[in-house]
Amino acid sequence: MPLWRTPPHRRLGLRARQTLTFALGAALLSAFLAVTTFGLTRENLLQQREDTAVSRAYVNAATVRTGLSQSVNMGPLIGSLPTPDGAQPVIQYHSEWNAKNAADFGKETLPQSLRDEVAAGMPARMRFQHNGQPYLAVGVPIPAADAAYYEIVSLAEAQHTLENLAITLIGASLLTIVAGGLLGWWASRRGLAPLLDVGTAAEAIAGGRLDTRLTVGDDPDLDVLAVPFNHMAQALEDRVDRDARFASDVSHELRSPLMTLAASVEVLENSRDEMPDRAQTALDLLSADVDRFQQLVEDLLEISRFDVGAIKLHLEEVLVAEMVSQAVSVLGGGRVPVRFDDEISTVVVRVDKRRFARVLANLLDNADKHAGGPTAVKIELLDEVVQIAVEDNGNGVAEAEREVIFDRFSRGSEGGNRASDSGVGLGLALVDEHMRLHGGRVWVEDRRDGESGARFVVELPVVPLPPGGADDLDDEISHETPDSTMPEESLAP
Repeated sequence: MPLWRTPPHRRLGLRARQTLTFALGAALLSAFLAVTTFGLTRENLLQQREDTAVSRAYVNAATVRTGLSQSVNMGPLIGSLPTPDGAQPVIQYHSEWNAKNAADFGKETLPQSLRDEVAAGMPARMRFQHNGQPYLAVGVPIPAADAAYYEIVSLAEAQHTLENLAITLIGASLLTIVAGGLLGWWASRRGLAPLLDVGTAAEAIAGGRLDTRLTVGDDPDLDVLAVPFNHMAQALEDRVDRDARFASDVSHELRSPLMTLAASVEVLENSRDEMPDRAQTALDLLSADVDRFQQLVEDLLEISRFDVGAIKLHLEEVLVAEMVSQAVSVLGGGRVPVRFDDEISTVVVRVDKRRFARVLANLLDNADKHAGGPTAVKIELLDEVVQIAVEDNGNGVAEAEREVIFDRFSRGSEGGNRASDSGVGLGLALVDEHMRLHGGRVWVEDRRDGESGARFVVELPVVPLPPGGADDLDDEISHETPDSTMPEESLAP
């Protein structure tokens, strides 16, 4: 099966990538709007301040020209000029410089390039920094009086306004990014909902519900996914049905000649003493293979019934300790101890007694074949479930095989060869199928006491006791416990 490597840029989940895309889109959009808004506002605000300052400077320059034609007393003239708070007038008359605040705003405060341009007879304006603060200087030449008027206007208020605007825009951008991410998460959740439906349907099919299908027709854009998926599911269901029918038909067809062969072997067994040694050895091999063949056919029949859904349980509420004790006593010949605490005596489970006996029979038979026989069967109560464990002294089950051994025709590394092992690899698979039908599960683990060996555990949900207690239960356990090779007819409802 080819494995597709995920590109590095796709290692994030689909929802995460979509959310990140929305967030980046919101970031780019908000950054563009913020920069545009800030730039336009800055230009408009400063342009407005400059236009106001220039207009006032021309008016004041006219006042200075009039004043110089009447008097050369600079102090009263500068004081009479209408200037807003923070504006500093500076008058250059001939070679003298006069200012309202000469200590802080005099000739040297004005940029040289501005003075040169005004000296050349050209009005000019220029932004500059003085003592870390922004200012605007406007110069107006007065050639009739060999003078020039300069007005220095503070832009600190405008800068403060722009700083507040920048903070507001940054905050709004962050909120926009967060909102974009949340919108992306919501949109991805909505957009991926159909994929979640596909995942749910695929999981249902993997769990055996092969008739699961996706709804077609609700959304034309999704039909391109739903229609092929349904075709795939239908093809899979048809294939499984064909395989199941084939296995069932083959098993049924094999039973008749197999019964004839088994009867023939039984006839030969009756004449065993009259046979030479080589014939007896051949008869033993033939008898063993016929038994193996019978087990395979019966297991295949049961597996095929699981596949086609023909298995129906006859559930009864029973005392788990009593049922397990009696079943193990019959199946194990009284040699396998059953251990449980006193509280287990009243624990009730709902099972098909014959089929659950088949589960125990297969687990005990598995321990006989691969681990030298079971050492104990333990029953434990854990929350709302009861666990029944079959322990052995074998070599245990490797971590890598603890799931594989429950697959069909899988016998693991402990499975023997043909000469020493009559198993066909279906016993544990049947245990798994039976436990699924009962709403339980089965697994294998190491022994908890540190000894060598495996521990096969089956788990069943506990049934609450009725008001009358355990005495009200129909706890009569059948002693006709089937062994692991009993024909399916004895198990059928």
